[in-house]
This record gives sequence, C-alpha cells and structure tokens, in this order.
Amino acid sequence: MATASSAVQKLIQAGTKIVAVGRNYAAHAKELGNAVPKEPVLFLKPTSSYLGNGGTIEVPHPLDSLHHEVELAVVIGQKARDVPETTAMDYVGGYAVALDMTAREIQSSAKSAGLPWTVAKGQDTFTPISSVLPKSAVPDPHNLELWLKVHNHYTLLSYFFMAFVKASNLFFTGWINFKCVSLQVDGEIRQKGSTKDMIFKIPYLISHISSIMTLFEGDVILTGTPQGVGPVKVGQKITAGITGLLDVNFDIEKRRRPGSA
Repeated sequence: MATASSAVQKLIQAGTKIVAVGRNYAAHAKELGNAVPKEPVLFLKPTSSYLGNGGTIEVPHPLDSLHHEVELAVVIGQKARDVPETTAMDYVGGYAVALDMTAREIQSSAKSAGLPWTVAKGQDTFTPISSVLPKSAVPDPHNLELWLKVHNHYTLLSYFFMAFVKASNLFFTGWINFKCVSLQVDGEIRQKGSTKDMIFKIPYLISHISSIMTLFEGDVILTGTPQGVGPVKVGQKITAGITGLLDVNFDIEKRRRPGSA
C-alpha cells in the first residue's frame, strides 16, 4: 500500500469545495435509468460533509438506509482557472478514494420536482474519504480498480442461523461487546470498476470545471462512480479502496436526534 506525506494530507484541509461529477460511467448512468451525458453533470458538496477513515456514516431520520457510491477523488494542488486540457494534470496535487453517500429517496423526489440535490448529497458524513496519495504514487489515474464491499453485523441468534446455512463458506469474526455477541460476515462485493471507463477523463474535467469556477488548492473533484450502487443500512459496515494502493472502512449508524441521549 502507498503512503501519503503530511504535506499532501494538508491539501484537503485547505480546500473550499467538493465538485462532484454525476453519471461519468455509462453503466452507472444506465442502471439508474439516465441517459449517458454529452457533457459533465456537476454538483457541489460542502466540505463539512467530509468524514475521515474509520469514522461513522450517519443515516438521518427518518431514513433507514443510504446509497453508496465509490469514487476516485482528484485533489487540486494549485489554483486553477481557465486551464487548458493539455496542461490540466499539472494542477493535480494527489488522489484519494471517496464515497458519495446519497439519500436516494430524497434525491429522487428532488429530481422529480426539478430541485437541487444538496439535501440528498451534502449532509454531514456524506463524503467519507481516505488519506491523500501524492500524485507521484499514481502513475496512471485512468487505470485504477475501484471496489466497495458491504459487511453485515449479526446478533447471536443470527450467528447460529448463518453458521447453519453457510457453514461451508462462511468467514467471520465474533466478538463480545457490551454483553452482546456480534458476527461480521465476509464482505459482499457491491462495486468493482476501472477508472478507464470514465466518460470524461480527468484532464477534461479539470479544464471544464475551471472554465466555470476557480479551483483552489485542496479542492476535490469526485470523478463519478462505476455501476453497482445500492443501499447500505444501519448496522452494516462499508470497506472500499483502490486496489493495491489504499482502503478505507466506515460503520453505518443512525444519526442521533438533537437532545437525545
């Protein structure tokens, strides 16, 4: 696994915005019933939605699940405005793996009404992200494998049931925590795809976005997700990564209501 320097880590802390690219993989666009776009579909996420590796993704009330979308994050290394595509990669400071967590029910309602996706995409903990790899650690960002798994946690009763049904191929770890025995089943692959399948490549995205808004050092571009998006529920766990480079893990819990114990 590659390592990141402290200087590169500070990039995200300095960033002013997250620019996300929707429908940048044809198979993903089709799985949600959308046409393949002729130009990038852009939306913004606040930096307050960042969540560091090992953190807890919070599902807001009254929802019981969110949709996961694993993405390659491009971290901008210097101010970029009206950047030509031919020199766009000079403005890359590093890369990370990130999740664009989505409240799909809220997004679907917003899309039907012609409203923005901010509430569906921009809530606290909705942009889990890894440490930042320096640009030099990723020779070809268009030849990376992104993956995501969802793991289930079971009660003791469910443990015996699952052990009975899947005794031949079940891998698990059990532990006692606050007098409750839980089980983690080996993760189910939900998403696996290659960045070579991006519709709009990174140089084009940087050039296009910087012609609309200035990109500052530490800003992040989420470059889109491959097919396989789906729900993750309270009590489950997500692991994701870039094969051979880095990985992350996050628990899923219900967001506490204000004033609750």
